[in-house]
Amino acid sequence: MRTAGHTPSAERAVGAFSSLGEHGALWIALGLLAAAADRPQRGAWARAAGVVAATYGLNTGLKFAFRRRRPRVDGLPPLVGTPTELSFPSAHAATSFCAARQYARLGAPAAPLHALAVAMAASRLYLGVHWPSDILAGAALGATIGAAA
Repeated sequence: MRTAGHTPSAERAVGAFSSLGEHGALWIALGLLAAAADRPQRGAWARAAGVVAATYGLNTGLKFAFRRRRPRVDGLPPLVGTPTELSFPSAHAATSFCAARQYARLGAPAAPLHALAVAMAASRLYLGVHWPSDILAGAALGATIGAAA
């Protein structure tokens, strides 16, 4: 994924999209917007957004526990900066899959949420800042928390 389909405009677009997922921001914002719009389920949406934020916090703690370094491939530098040099598990994947599970449970369409989660997670591989196992572990973590919470 770090070599296929790369053009300057595609890299800019994927980089901009991926930046929306930093610290779970896109997903937390979506949950809070839904809380504002859906009065009958306001509390449930706010709690779901809180679960996404907590998933980000747990994921960050796991990164510091595992201390796995991000990929460095000669001739293929990462295409975006990252808050830390730690990669395992992927917070983009964890928050994305947690939000997809939580928000679908509240009535948001599941297929688009999961497609967006997959795209967000895949963007990190395209940009060269995660190993595939980082993405899989983050997705599993997020999906598990999203289903259990």
